[in-house]
Amino acid sequence: MSVMDDEPVLAEAAAIRLLTRATCPHCWETFAPEQVLWISEHVELLGDPMLGPERQQRFLPSRFNVDGDAIDARGMICRSLACPHCHLAVPRAMLEMEPLFLSILGSPASGKSYFLTTMTWQLRQILPMHFHVAFTDADPTSNRTLNSWEESLFLNPDEHRAVPLGNLIRKTELQGELYDTVAYGQQTVSYPRPFLFAMRPQKGHMHADSTRLARMLCLYDNAGEHFQPGQDTASSPVTRHLARSRAVMFLFDPTADPRFRTAGRSPEGASSAAGRLSRQETILNEAAERIRRHAGLSHTAPYDRPLVVVLSKLDEWNHLLDTMGDGEPWRSQAGVTGVDMDRIEHVSDLLRRILIHYCPETVAAAEAFARDVTYIAISSLGPNIRYDPRTGLPTVRPAEIQPIWVTAPLLFCVSQAASRLVPRFVKRSRSG
Repeated sequence: MSVMDDEPVLAEAAAIRLLTRATCPHCWETFAPEQVLWISEHVELLGDPMLGPERQQRFLPSRFNVDGDAIDARGMICRSLACPHCHLAVPRAMLEMEPLFLSILGSPASGKSYFLTTMTWQLRQILPMHFHVAFTDADPTSNRTLNSWEESLFLNPDEHRAVPLGNLIRKTELQGELYDTVAYGQQTVSYPRPFLFAMRPQKGHMHADSTRLARMLCLYDNAGEHFQPGQDTASSPVTRHLARSRAVMFLFDPTADPRFRTAGRSPEGASSAAGRLSRQETILNEAAERIRRHAGLSHTAPYDRPLVVVLSKLDEWNHLLDTMGDGEPWRSQAGVTGVDMDRIEHVSDLLRRILIHYCPETVAAAEAFARDVTYIAISSLGPNIRYDPRTGLPTVRPAEIQPIWVTAPLLFCVSQAASRLVPRFVKRSRSG
């Protein structure tokens, strides 16, 4: 390997701590940093054997400039990297930060995309302001769809006009912009496109100088249909990130269960066709079976990582929950902000009792699968949903969106997996 100017490149490399093994967020294969491919820049270097004739070629470089950037076969400086296995683009930070895989799953129309959008938008403010943790896009290209959803909800120029919910965020589809296709010879494989965020301690954090605490957060949002039997195949392994995830968030929509719905509030003007009734524990059972299969667990082995059952649309059934407390479930103590585990566990116990009363099979499915189950209630949009009297469809004014506890599931999961980055406070052990 030749270098145009050795000294500057070596000095730069000495300042960067690379992982010994990096993990691709697309295909989940691991590789050494020196195996990473670069993406060519010159317009004549089109055509990658795995990604198609319209994509830039991937290559293992032999020439670099003084900044350590590769030079392609036509002399152009390259700045983007790709996985050596699937050839899909990966951010440079993936070579430096430990990955933190988290999966979100739920039945069709359970509100996963709204949950994901309001959660990440609020985390952009809450984590830097209160936890002193930077929360930024690690790859703006991968997050492009999510960023557009955030703009529709929170930076909408017509924020005071009532908009049908279906016009703000499109349903997650089985194929499309949230998936990438790779050709392995004659076999074509579809991978989910993750949302990638860099989480780093910053000034004010108790470990502000520790670069080792930084994490690359990889979030996956699958269409509920992907959890139907027969959907997990060699050509569409779109849910196999579950086996790598440090925690799984299962979004349960109480308003989609007929028993729960009878105890809820019926919004004025709502059409009976506005919501879909469905059995949701089948999604969780299918996910459990896939995790066991891909992780090499026996059918009776408990999942040893956190499972968070996220009960959505709290604004429609909060009268069943005596208390949620005031404000978000985190607090500051001696200058340190952490997740209030005592409060989360107290509410979890209350929610579990409610679910056992209305949907006992959901509790049974969750607790037969995972050893550590926590129940958290959220509202992605808040109490100001209105129904169009003409269509019966839900609408919201973007200016009136008021999420409730929407960041709690992710803060809880991160505090479990990386407690030095996002601390947690525990006052008492959980009751059985």
